[in-house]
Amino acid sequence: MFFKKKFAESNIDFMIVGLGNPGIDYEKTRHNAGFICIDFIAEKLGVKIDKFKSKGYYNTAVIGDKKVLLVKPQTYMNLSGEAVVGIGNFFKVPIEKTLVISDDISLDVGTMRIRRKGSDGGQKGLRSIIELTNSENFPRIKVGIGKKPNPQYDLASWVISKFKPDEFKELETVKKNVFEAAKLIVNGQIDRAMNKYN
Repeated sequence: MFFKKKFAESNIDFMIVGLGNPGIDYEKTRHNAGFICIDFIAEKLGVKIDKFKSKGYYNTAVIGDKKVLLVKPQTYMNLSGEAVVGIGNFFKVPIEKTLVISDDISLDVGTMRIRRKGSDGGQKGLRSIIELTNSENFPRIKVGIGKKPNPQYDLASWVISKFKPDEFKELETVKKNVFEAAKLIVNGQIDRAMNKYN
């Protein structure tokens, strides 16, 4: 049993982080697009993200021949970096080998965009990760949640509003594409993922 656990949780090749806000009040909200996608990935890989360490839930899984960590920070969005740094340091996963899945208000629902690195683009979870790791050099998948209904609409209210039923249907395809893109990225094929899904 000791060796099985040691094998499962050592020598991690990649960490995949889905961003969101914890708690039942935030389920199915736009800001939780990252949680929605990481839960789908875990389901497809046959694991539950139910172990806890350093302010986040995590579990190990295998994609191809790569051992990965699936992570859901349990801080609120603007402190996501605390869990990413804590869990990443514990398992010795460099930030360059950390794929972050986040929501993006500049993209329509049903779309996604892959970036190999870059600024936070106003996304506070990404901002926290960048500030605490002092690096923008990590891949991310941005999941569209749609623009505010009008310029006067409060941004905070918009991102914690729930997806409409028809929007959730569009997310079904996006979740599958995020999973397929993540598999390519973990296996060193980010260019192929960007060409296929951007």
